[in-house]
Amino acid sequence: MGFFLGVLPGAGVTVASFASYAVEKRFSRHPEKFGTGVIEGVAWTRICEQRSLVSLLHTALYTGIPSNACMGLFLGALMIHGLQPGPLLIKQHPEIFWGTVASMYIGNVLLLILNLPLVGIWVKLLKVPYKILFPFILLFCVIGSYSINNNTFDVLTMLVFGIIGYVFKKYHYEPAPLILAFILEPMFETSLRQSLLMLREVR
Repeated sequence: MGFFLGVLPGAGVTVASFASYAVEKRFSRHPEKFGTGVIEGVAWTRICEQRSLVSLLHTALYTGIPSNACMGLFLGALMIHGLQPGPLLIKQHPEIFWGTVASMYIGNVLLLILNLPLVGIWVKLLKVPYKILFPFILLFCVIGSYSINNNTFDVLTMLVFGIIGYVFKKYHYEPAPLILAFILEPMFETSLRQSLLMLREVR
């Protein structure tokens, strides 16, 4: 029953996960086992988390209201490219709306096809010590940032922001509000300037 909570529009991943967990615990024959890693609690919570992502995307696109930081970044990226999220997005740019929706469903199918035969590999990968994974992760990050423009400045930028991210994580800062504010700040500043000009004209 908790599966259907994942389709609530705009409720959010956290709400869907906790609501699913509560419903499954209530209707379970062994509720005392919940909280010990029992598969029913883990599986249904994960299913609702994945299922709610599609409804979050739909809500963000046709209302223009982000339900979390990730959707806020997504809407900010659309605005940077001159696309205004909201009801008119479906009418003016249907290929963007329906293409994004279709990509979510296609992505879920591809994940299922890839993960079922490769789940053993992913489990073994988790057992690799971090001291071995870290150099490879850093190497891929350097190669990826350099290959975009073939510029060492991009690599330095990546390293600087990596250090900033480490400091944020060490002192328990939340980077999502900062990134969201960085994207929305120009729009807020423009709207504030327009409001002040309109106020002066009224006076």
